[in-house]
Amino acid sequence: MAKIKTLRITQIKSGIGYKPKAKATLKALGLRKMQQTVEQNDTPVIRGMINVIPYLLKVEEV
Repeated sequence: MAKIKTLRITQIKSGIGYKPKAKATLKALGLRKMQQTVEQNDTPVIRGMINVIPYLLKVEEV
């Protein structure tokens, strides 16, 4: 059985001043504050969210 990859996602910029879609995507990823880090499974859904707001995030594979 293959091991599921994990992504460490860190918010590096504030959502203030960006469109509501960008703010909603941050919330859906579980990010609320600057420099907050969450770990999510590497799925196409999560990758799609990351691709919507790459300018607000730092992503590392764990």
